[in-house]
Amino acid sequence: MIVETMINEVIAEKLDIDKLSSTSNTFHIADLGCSVGPNTYIAVQNVIEAVESKYKSIGLASETPEFQVFFNDHATNDFNTLFTSLPPEKSYFVACVPGSFYGRLFPQSSLHIVHVSYALHWLSKVPEEVLDINSPAWNRGKIYYTSASDEVFNAYAAQFANDVNNFLNARAEEVVSGGLVLLVMTAIPDGVHRSQSASGMIYDALGLCLMDMGLISESQVDALNLPVYTTSPKEMAGLIQGNGHFSIEKMKLTDPLMRIDEPVDMQRCTTHIRAAVEGVLVKHFGCSEKMDEIFGRFNQKAAKYSVMDASYKKGTLLFVALKRK
Repeated sequence: MIVETMINEVIAEKLDIDKLSSTSNTFHIADLGCSVGPNTYIAVQNVIEAVESKYKSIGLASETPEFQVFFNDHATNDFNTLFTSLPPEKSYFVACVPGSFYGRLFPQSSLHIVHVSYALHWLSKVPEEVLDINSPAWNRGKIYYTSASDEVFNAYAAQFANDVNNFLNARAEEVVSGGLVLLVMTAIPDGVHRSQSASGMIYDALGLCLMDMGLISESQVDALNLPVYTTSPKEMAGLIQGNGHFSIEKMKLTDPLMRIDEPVDMQRCTTHIRAAVEGVLVKHFGCSEKMDEIFGRFNQKAAKYSVMDASYKKGTLLFVALKRK
């Protein structure tokens, strides 16, 4: 609800209808990293309703355009499931665009609004250094960077910076001048050490579970590093400003994902983490039949975080609204 409100406010305040309506009779929206769940439909509908409200607020209700929505994800995404569950009452035309959003996906100056939710924290690849046994950044015995050495963290940070720059360069080609890019991503507050990230601690617990399993060797765990990175507002702002193609119209951290005065629902947490990383684990280890055991162990090992000190509950959500210069 908080994110929806911020999106509505940005579109109401920052979307230049007069400028954008001159570029096309159809309003083009892209939802990047859509996956297959219902959240993508909810997000798109929210954007459309906000645009419609903007037209009404300036007395152009009769000129509201038709909407074309592009759903994007990797080519392996289950687009059949996505499309069979489309809302029957949808008020927009639909197309899928498979491919990585770290490269070009659309024709030049063809998009008016780009929406990306819970996707930009996935790296385009695992940093090569953390997989190199001869590198100072080799991440032995761990699957993530939060409790690893500075060399490992720096490799992740460099990969994220490169990915964000590629993402912004691609969108700069595709988004019309004055168009918006709306980002929703996991983040950690400025000044908080990575070891205090709740999500990082949970991924560390998952790594320990994998090490404890006799059927998965230490070398297999060493070869697995989750391609996920949690940025901070300051870091993200620096990357956007350094790229130079977009102005930051709004950047805000929402409230923590979990209340600091309540225990964490670890069963819900386990389900969420499993949905996010099970595919990565199965692809790496090739043991789909072991997932129940892995996440059963994870639920037990991570249970201690259900009463973790409030200083560790730093998982937050970052909303960023950009306008194409």
